[in-house]
Amino acid sequence: MPAASQPNHLFALMQSRVCAACEAILGPGAVLSRVVVEPPRAPSHGDMATNAAMVLAKDAGKKPRDLAEAIAGRLRGDDLVARVDIAGPGFINFSLKLSAWTGELRTVLAEGQRYGMSRIGEGEKVNVEYVSANPTGPMHVGHGRGAVFGDALANLLAFAGFDVTREYYINDAGAQVDVLARSVFLRYREALGEDIGAIPDGLYPGDYLKRVGKALADEYGAALKNKPDSEWLPVVRAKAIAMMMDVIRDDLAALNVRHDVFFSERSLIEGGADKVAATIAELRERGEVYEGRLPPPKGAPVEDYEDREQTLFRATDFGDDVDRPLKKSDGSYTYFASDIAYHRSKFERGFATMIDVWGADHGGYIKRMQAAVKAVSGGKAVLDVKVVQLVRLLRGGEPVKMSKRAGDFVTLRDVVDEVGRDAVRFMMLYRKNDAVLDFDLAKVIEQSRDNAVFYVQYGHARGESIFRNARVEMPDLPLDEGRAVFLAEAPLERLDDAAELSLMRKIALYPRLVEAAALAHEPHRIAFYLYELASEFHAQWTRGKDLPHLRFIIQNDPELTTARLALVQAVVNVLASGLGVLGVTAPSEMR
Repeated sequence: MPAASQPNHLFALMQSRVCAACEAILGPGAVLSRVVVEPPRAPSHGDMATNAAMVLAKDAGKKPRDLAEAIAGRLRGDDLVARVDIAGPGFINFSLKLSAWTGELRTVLAEGQRYGMSRIGEGEKVNVEYVSANPTGPMHVGHGRGAVFGDALANLLAFAGFDVTREYYINDAGAQVDVLARSVFLRYREALGEDIGAIPDGLYPGDYLKRVGKALADEYGAALKNKPDSEWLPVVRAKAIAMMMDVIRDDLAALNVRHDVFFSERSLIEGGADKVAATIAELRERGEVYEGRLPPPKGAPVEDYEDREQTLFRATDFGDDVDRPLKKSDGSYTYFASDIAYHRSKFERGFATMIDVWGADHGGYIKRMQAAVKAVSGGKAVLDVKVVQLVRLLRGGEPVKMSKRAGDFVTLRDVVDEVGRDAVRFMMLYRKNDAVLDFDLAKVIEQSRDNAVFYVQYGHARGESIFRNARVEMPDLPLDEGRAVFLAEAPLERLDDAAELSLMRKIALYPRLVEAAALAHEPHRIAFYLYELASEFHAQWTRGKDLPHLRFIIQNDPELTTARLALVQAVVNVLASGLGVLGVTAPSEMR
């Protein structure tokens, strides 16, 4: 049975039982990998549905409906199954007994915030590269979205049992860092008292570089001022990159984003070994690099096209549209050549699964990098590129003006300082990564249902508030880790209200959702689920206001109160777990 079907939660348990029923009918050699147990499309159809008869009918030599009848017959004898129905040509819907849901509730109480953790990753090594912003200034809001997405994805994969390495690729070898150095050199001269006038076009104008210029002036005095470019440029460049990376690390820390590895692009060509040249040589030896000419790009004016013999990668052999240049006309490497060598280093470090998080402007680069990874790994590695779309920053529906400190964009740190880390992280994930995000600074701090981060955090805080109130009726109720142990003894069979059962169903979905989100590399699914769970929980609390017999705390009925508090504890556990995956705080009180 595949790892995803191991019975570590209720859906997996029922899938294992469905598969056992199928195996009893078809024999031990039956291929069951396509059998799925999932929630039905409509709640009225039952608790779970399976496609088993549809996908196994051909192997069984039976009509799907006939096979469904045979499978249903076995499921009807299962001690957790209350009812089985066959729909259409052979889909099987079934409902579970209350004992199935209360049993899962006890699992949630026993496992706490570990509930939902999965072994589906089986320790597979995965490299997640995210942010990788050029070290030319403070991070902007767009970088922040990629940072949050990558960090939450890494959390999710680790929670699902993968061995995750979080990586930042420092682009410190390209032309942009030379532009940075020249921009800083102006600020260095300014720090020495020189009037530098307006910042020339093409250089970075932000005031944040004044600090770097002053640091150079403090360290070197006027010693660099009259040296030739070849002498001052490496010194200024190294200082500027180091100080800009310090700024970026501080910005990431403010967002609670971390990396295990900071990989320098310059290290590919320095330190005594040119890894880019070695990569090209290896590909050439395999016939995947050649000297040739490319046809003019479609639609490009002839005068913009340079028809020359050049070093090319056979990208078309690996699914790309055209072959790609590896060297510029001056003999230096293209960005693509360095990127191939970098991804080759990932493969050499043991990563057959690579995930790169890129900005919206890199979409056209995906095919060539996926082709390159196929080539350097001999087809053994896979690159999944997750494109993070633009962020439109608003305040009350109006676009936010640019930051004076940064020069031409709003810094991520400004946003975090204004609305808080939790709001930034959750709302950056409350939309699919490849959809444009409107981030309204006014709305993300509203205390209303329309503000998803508030509503989810309020769900957790409300649960904790219920426990504090419960101690009035139950002074012996623990408020520490012993609370779950105490509640595990509750008579959960008293939870027979339809909305209580619905909450138990929603909670039981969490482990399956974690696995699906991890395999799809889509952490936004966790954010959506948490909002739905919090909404159901808030709705049940509101019903208790109108109908006193549905309140979580019932005077003179400690058994029912304890059972309902067990349900509240399960909601609190799952909300805290999911928020932890997203890197968001689960508060005990809302202030």
